[in-house]
Amino acid sequence: MLSNSLIELDRAHLVHPVASYRGHERAGVRVLKSATGATVTDATGHQMIDGFAGLWCVNAGYGQESIVEAATRQLRELPYATGYFGLGSEPAIRLAAELAERAPGNLNHVYFTLGGSDAVDSTIRFIHYYQNARGRPQKNQFISIEQGYHGSSTVGAGLTALPAFHAGFGVPLDWQHKIPSHYAYRNPVGNDPQAIIAASVAALRNKVEELGRDRVAAFYAEPIQGSGGVLVPPPGWMKAMRDLCSELDILFVADEVITGFGRTGPLFACSEDDIVPDLMTTAKGLTSGYAPMGAVFISDHVYDTIADGAGESAVGHGYTYSAHPVSAAVGLEVLRLYEGGLLDNGRKAGARLMSGLESLADHPLVGDVRGRGMLAAIELVVDKQRKTPLPPAANPSRRIFDRAWDNGLIIRAFGNGVLGYAPPLCCTEAEIDAIVERTRMTLDQTLEDPDVRAAMT
Repeated sequence: MLSNSLIELDRAHLVHPVASYRGHERAGVRVLKSATGATVTDATGHQMIDGFAGLWCVNAGYGQESIVEAATRQLRELPYATGYFGLGSEPAIRLAAELAERAPGNLNHVYFTLGGSDAVDSTIRFIHYYQNARGRPQKNQFISIEQGYHGSSTVGAGLTALPAFHAGFGVPLDWQHKIPSHYAYRNPVGNDPQAIIAASVAALRNKVEELGRDRVAAFYAEPIQGSGGVLVPPPGWMKAMRDLCSELDILFVADEVITGFGRTGPLFACSEDDIVPDLMTTAKGLTSGYAPMGAVFISDHVYDTIADGAGESAVGHGYTYSAHPVSAAVGLEVLRLYEGGLLDNGRKAGARLMSGLESLADHPLVGDVRGRGMLAAIELVVDKQRKTPLPPAANPSRRIFDRAWDNGLIIRAFGNGVLGYAPPLCCTEAEIDAIVERTRMTLDQTLEDPDVRAAMT
């Protein structure tokens, strides 16, 4: 009765993110009840390994009591503190300092947000202020990458380059531009790493020349394109793009909302890529999803230009919940857990995950296996030679997700037949092996679908 009641209340009142509203009303909600470690239990008692860590975010795993205790202590002592009026709280100050100490290079200044979307929004505002402060207001054009994701806010959705986030919303805006993705599996230049890097460098250079070198303010890139299908650039790609931005006087923004905090191995993927961006966005793993929080890391030269430009005037950008003390207390404890063994376990588990998924490469439906650390994807096709995607009738985003769920596994099933993986860093060897085996079972079942069989002939 309780479950049925919740389903009806959900249908009537709760608007779900990135959903077909009518489709969701018909299907009804699946109510999650509890979770521990990497295992999630729904309201019917069905247990699943969460192979996607919620939404790429529960990096530390569920049920970490020390995180709960840190939040509870802070709720009792000081549940809210504004950052306005020159006020602050100890957890937020300490978290900013700890993060700056660990961030690449001179990213010494941290502005806290509620999540990834408003972190991206904040970078846009900071960049405009920076360019105005240095006397270059004409530098107001922004470039991002096709199949990239930079949030779902009004301006962030325009930097995002996925059709669902544009349709019906009036974005991208006329100052938001794109270059092709490095997408190795389907790149027109082939899969040679140096050719892909050269093509991306040429595309960015050409786009800047087209817009005018004195007009381009910033370039946005994810170390791995997450929501675009876990698209992994070749080694050296991020560095080549960062170097070009330096040459062309363009700010380089690394979007680490997904890749940050151990997802690819190190605390920040940029350190593995050997780059220091001008600004860097994070969220998700910052608090392991236990409380809302994002962060913008700002380099010394960007911060100083803004600060000097403002002088004694206030920089008019702020959120009510920026530097929230409870979220910051959670972030401090999560950071302690990462460095207390979770990062090391994540590296080992990530190697095992990639090895296990690569063992599926000979499956008739698997066209590509890609990833880095605990961030991976399988791309399904019905013809490996031609790289033909699953037919639309296969409805992979619903059918494969449902099938995996029934098999005791949560994954991200994209509409184009890509299956995404981002398990918690706490996963055991047995849990990683179960993710792989339940994926194999799901693929075998999908292979028997009549519309998939028909497409393969």
